[in-house]
Amino acid sequence: MGIRVLRFSLVVILVLLLVAGALTTLLPNIKEDKMLTLRREIKSQGKSTTDSFTLIMQTYNRTDLLLRLLNHYQAIPHLHKVIVVWNNIGEKGPDELWNSLGPHPVPVIFKVQTTNRMRNRLQVFPELETSAVLMVDDDVLISAQDLTFAFSVWQQFPDQIVGFVPRKHVSTTSRIYTYGSSELQTPGFRNGDLYSMVLIGASFFNSKYLELFQKQPAAVHALIDETQNCDDIAMNFIIARHTGKTSGIFVKPVNMANLEKETNGGYSGMWHRAEHFLQRSYCLNKLAKIYDSMPLKYSNIMVSQFGFPFANHKMKM
Repeated sequence: MGIRVLRFSLVVILVLLLVAGALTTLLPNIKEDKMLTLRREIKSQGKSTTDSFTLIMQTYNRTDLLLRLLNHYQAIPHLHKVIVVWNNIGEKGPDELWNSLGPHPVPVIFKVQTTNRMRNRLQVFPELETSAVLMVDDDVLISAQDLTFAFSVWQQFPDQIVGFVPRKHVSTTSRIYTYGSSELQTPGFRNGDLYSMVLIGASFFNSKYLELFQKQPAAVHALIDETQNCDDIAMNFIIARHTGKTSGIFVKPVNMANLEKETNGGYSGMWHRAEHFLQRSYCLNKLAKIYDSMPLKYSNIMVSQFGFPFANHKMKM
């Protein structure tokens, strides 16, 4: 009796396996490349614009470095899209070369400009679909670890700049302002580790501030065009005035590098110019006059991946 039951069970299992095999042959044959495409489409559709960010990178005469950086940033989690502001006037952008070496996981849009202006990167781009903007200079490489952490911090403080490079203003008794790093001593403070600005060239901020920038007095835009500088200082003024808070929050980077010396373009950053820091101080005073106030506020908060936040930090940048 037991042997008959065992044989019957084996026959049933065999029949089920044969039926399953027959049904499998009836399924449509999807090639591997089509399956990969389908997976990419599903991934793209599932990427919400509320929990992702758009990278905006302005570039001038650094095509070799640009392509290297684009390749790096393609792998960053939460990246929705890349907008490249192409300031090489009269030169065709590298979009054909970039697209020919695809496919790429994240779309890259090249915005060719008609005038080489610093504030081109602060336009309200119609392709921008996320609330969060990551703005990075075209010679800065920031690790995925740093960017993922900083984005999580920005999500907690979406009305402020969250970035990796702090700077400060210092005023004298005559109310003349000087621009410098956070180590620059502030009169009346024992500790020099204060900052009042976070530079936007390595930072997250809310895309609504691009619209607010466009609505600023014409004198602000003229100042930036005159100096080809200071758009980042102006953004700190705008955000501090808008929120009534410190304009930014400093995140201590673990792995961030300047690759300026590795380009074949021969273009050196503006900070190498002899008048660069004088121009920055000049902009501080002009902006304070335009707005008839100094809205920048000091902070000594440093957010770190290894324990956050720290106050009264010591750093060398």
